[in-house]
Amino acid sequence: MEDKSTKISEELLKEVDEIGDNHIMTSIETPMRPDAFEMSNEEKIEKIESYFEKIMHTLGLDLTDDSLKGTPKRVAKLYIKDLFKGLDPANKPSMSTFENKYNYNQMLVEKNITLYSNCEHHFLPIVGKAHVAYIPNGRVIGLSKINRIVDYYARRPQVQERLALQVLNDLKQALNTEDVAVYVDAEHMCISSRGVSDQHSSTVTVEYSGKFKEENTKNEFLTYINAPLK
Repeated sequence: MEDKSTKISEELLKEVDEIGDNHIMTSIETPMRPDAFEMSNEEKIEKIESYFEKIMHTLGLDLTDDSLKGTPKRVAKLYIKDLFKGLDPANKPSMSTFENKYNYNQMLVEKNITLYSNCEHHFLPIVGKAHVAYIPNGRVIGLSKINRIVDYYARRPQVQERLALQVLNDLKQALNTEDVAVYVDAEHMCISSRGVSDQHSSTVTVEYSGKFKEENTKNEFLTYINAPLK
């Protein structure tokens, strides 16, 4: 008689194979367990260090070598304190806004925001640029806050489509406006370093809301972000 757990494992493997390299986004929210923050960061680092040590050992690496023996700890700290720090809501930047005293009512564009993320399907880097714009509706936000919110959502296992949506929705809520646009152009190491190994492609995802869905406003935004640096 077939073991039930074996059958479940086989079905799961089949599902993973069917997904393959498809960049599937199941929800705008990053998939998190309810108990995600029951452990402290220190406890998580300790566990990840232990797990990564086992991975290195399985690969046949000599963990007594001076160059390798500190790697599990370094990787664990990198995961919690840097690469995936955006998973922790405690690290979310303040989204405080200010009264638009200058009555500025034109498009404001923050372009060429550098982003570093990781593909949630292979845990390989995503590196690129984000361009964010909004039209004020009585409130404005500090320019650095836009960069910080992009970085916050990027610093987690991600799908590029979700990243653009998360940034867009947060800015809409903070600024109390529908008029927001987010354009992300990034290279995926899961494409350039494995599989087809394409070294020259990039992925573009765009989210428009409010007036940015209008052709003239959309074209104005695209003109700004494609304008050469002076």
